[in-house]
Amino acid sequence: MDAVIHRRHDPWRQLTERLLRAANAWLIPCWWLAALSIPGSALARSTAETDATPGLTYTNYRVPEVPWSIHVVKLARANRLYEIHSAHAGARALGMSTLSDQVAAMDPKLGRPVAAINGDFYLRDKVYAGGPRGLQVVNSELLSAARGGSTLWIDLLREAQMGKVSSQFQITWPDGRTVPFGLNADRATNGVELYTPAVGPSTHTTGGRELVLERAGSGPWLPLRAGRTCLARVRESHPGGDSPLAPDIMILSLSPAVADRFPDVKPGSVLRIATETSPAVRGALTALSGGPVLLRNGKTQKIVASVADAYESSSMLERHPRSAVGWNREWFFLVEVDGRQRDLSEGMTLEELSGFLLKLGCDEAMNLDGGGSSTLWFAGQVRNNPCDGYERPIANSLVVVRKPAQTRDQPAGTP
Repeated sequence: MDAVIHRRHDPWRQLTERLLRAANAWLIPCWWLAALSIPGSALARSTAETDATPGLTYTNYRVPEVPWSIHVVKLARANRLYEIHSAHAGARALGMSTLSDQVAAMDPKLGRPVAAINGDFYLRDKVYAGGPRGLQVVNSELLSAARGGSTLWIDLLREAQMGKVSSQFQITWPDGRTVPFGLNADRATNGVELYTPAVGPSTHTTGGRELVLERAGSGPWLPLRAGRTCLARVRESHPGGDSPLAPDIMILSLSPAVADRFPDVKPGSVLRIATETSPAVRGALTALSGGPVLLRNGKTQKIVASVADAYESSSMLERHPRSAVGWNREWFFLVEVDGRQRDLSEGMTLEELSGFLLKLGCDEAMNLDGGGSSTLWFAGQVRNNPCDGYERPIANSLVVVRKPAQTRDQPAGTP
């Protein structure tokens, strides 16, 4: 203990460490940009594969001097044979499974999976393990609520959008009062949470009061979608938690702190459920959060400490395995950088990742979950070397599918 205290208060050691950190922060980006400018030497294309049709390629780049091993899937945006979807473990809103398992579980009606990459950060333990830390939309269905973080979504015109999305979900009670709610997540101590059948057989809650909701009228109902308003009739109300779910009902769970604030809500009462977001993502076919944003309009973005919670305690200046999604007018890119493997690849800082994505040709790019979660799949197999030595179970992913022949000329989905 004394030795630890001595190091913390040694001014010369602290000064030396600060100088080294400052030097590394300046030298690493400069060396990296210089290396990329050396044709055919620092950045070597070791393997390249093409799908059976034009417009989709996989390339493994190597930079032996560092070393780095970088895996890139490149997808032509104009090629209507392909479509990007998000997936979640077990085709639900909770749970974890490997990227390979998520690819295998894709609905064949959407097409044949040809490439995939791991997705959002997620809760790792307890009953809500696998819950995304941000917005997720799978085949137009809302699985989780936005939390103000960076999000990628694909609209009805198959255009990629990116921004910080916040939830404006709210319940309007029979007396006109409104209250915000969360979706398919751990109910807050003084909160209100809506659970859909996507969460599983029950709400997993404890205590409070729960309202069993059924469709009222002929308006929108399940599956729940962004930017819609549903009318729900209370079928029954009961104290306690862990209410069972069914394909045609939703459960509105009131925590003990708010359960007594709405005593007049009884069977037969009609509630209004609004799922607006800011900015609006109404009609989104696919949405997945991550962060931080790395590129915007062809320019690298300042990486600020306030996003540290999004990727847990991973230092922004340290090299780790990384995953990202990027695009320009012509191409989408799925990018994974191996790391924590001294003889193969050290990983990248977020700044180095931004520089590589820019050099690759991306105008827009967003960081995804990294570390042991970083995984890239192409043409039937995992192509990278996960730092744990095996595929880690993850919550969700982005999957490129080759659409069935009969749907290639149809719109990507129905809002």
